[in-house]
Amino acid sequence: MQNVQNLPIDIQTGKLPDWLVDRRHCSLKWQSAVMVIREKINAAIQDMPESEEIKQLLSGLLHHCLHWIVEILKGTEASSKNIFGRYSSQRMKDWQEIVSLYEKDNAYLAELASLLSRTVSYEGPALRKQIAKAQQLQQELSRRELECQSTAADMKERYYAACRQYGIVGENVARELQALVKDLPTTLEETGKRAACLEDPIKLYAAFTNFVCDWSEPVLPMLSFIQQKGNATMYEWRTGRAPTVIERPVVEEAPPDTVTEEKIDWGDWSAGAGTEAVNSGITVKDSVDWGVTLESGKEIQDTGAGGIDWDESEPAAGEIELVDAGTDCPEGIARGGDALSLLESSQTRNQFIDELMELELFLCQRLSEMSEEGDMVAMSQFQLAPCVIQAQSAQRVQAMLADVRRLLEGLTSLRMQHLFMIQASPRYVERVSDMLRQKLKQADILVLKRASLAQRRQEALEEQANLEPRIDLLAARAKELQKLIEADISKRYNKRPVNLMGVHV
Repeated sequence: MQNVQNLPIDIQTGKLPDWLVDRRHCSLKWQSAVMVIREKINAAIQDMPESEEIKQLLSGLLHHCLHWIVEILKGTEASSKNIFGRYSSQRMKDWQEIVSLYEKDNAYLAELASLLSRTVSYEGPALRKQIAKAQQLQQELSRRELECQSTAADMKERYYAACRQYGIVGENVARELQALVKDLPTTLEETGKRAACLEDPIKLYAAFTNFVCDWSEPVLPMLSFIQQKGNATMYEWRTGRAPTVIERPVVEEAPPDTVTEEKIDWGDWSAGAGTEAVNSGITVKDSVDWGVTLESGKEIQDTGAGGIDWDESEPAAGEIELVDAGTDCPEGIARGGDALSLLESSQTRNQFIDELMELELFLCQRLSEMSEEGDMVAMSQFQLAPCVIQAQSAQRVQAMLADVRRLLEGLTSLRMQHLFMIQASPRYVERVSDMLRQKLKQADILVLKRASLAQRRQEALEEQANLEPRIDLLAARAKELQKLIEADISKRYNKRPVNLMGVHV
């Protein structure tokens, strides 16, 4: 018997309510009894005076609260106690009845066991799941923050890399691009001066084509001209004479919303030249005498002094006389397109680049052939060649090729292509500015998104900080319930030790 008395009683916490019912410590309908007790408690509270102490008691374990309330009423209702030790106060009777019902069939023990089981099996895991979810959300938001920060830095680096390709700093894209175009004529002038080194390659190419193909016409005319004259004007290229006055065209950047062309209703020119009025969009009063008489089938004459006589030698209606570009300008004055340099004009610049590429290919081919001219057949083939061909060495041709490639790279680099496009179309500056601004805008959006993610991560951290104390309270509550239930069950089994298993929150 002593050995049995010392054996502990182990009960799984999740099965504790069923264990109490199976051992007939509690009734199977204890929940209905507890609901009746709750209703009586709500009715009894209405009769109680406002007391903060009672509110705090009711927020704890109900079984202990009821006993504490009865103890408090013993002091407050002592005047209603009769000679037999009973209280005549209805308030005291109500609470004593509630305590009696709560202890009947151990309803309080069944409720404590149910509360402990619910705390361990549901409330604790649910809180821990919320905390784990908040921690996982923080990790995810931290990762996305780093991604936003990295992507924003990458977008800014792309922005500055694009600015470096254009040759600008990036503080004010439009102004910096326009400033580059202002320096373009100076850059092209220097390119024209560097073209002076092409004299020997051009002579070698001309001599080689003349020797091999018996080609008598001039080769590489644009290269030859710029090599001799530099980056001259279109007027000099067209006429062969340097202009005395250069009037460069003024290019003004039009705002995006400006209408550059207006439609004017000139009326119906298909009508015969008679007395019908010509609708030019201008209202002319009948009282104005222009001194011009319009008669069908006759020439137009001015009736005033010093009149204009337009005879029938003028072109007929509908005919257009084509005039060569620049011929309407006075002699020696380069105006409009003639005032542009050869490398500024897209047509002549493209011809210059094409001839440079042609010369480059010739020098590459010649260099390849010279490296293979070791046999006697090749040596005898060029015995009758001009001295300019025989005197060339592979090192000299390689140096010529390097000069040609430097000029070609200087004109075909990405930066120069952008400058030429900006010069040809001022609106290209707007497009480039918008494109670069879009990169910065995306970087700014990512920075704002990162700030939003940081705020959400802080909210998740605060939520975790609010949930962790609740876990501690649940753990303390579970320990308290465990001790009460173990002590109560132990008294029912002659003080045998009772262990509730799995009480972990």
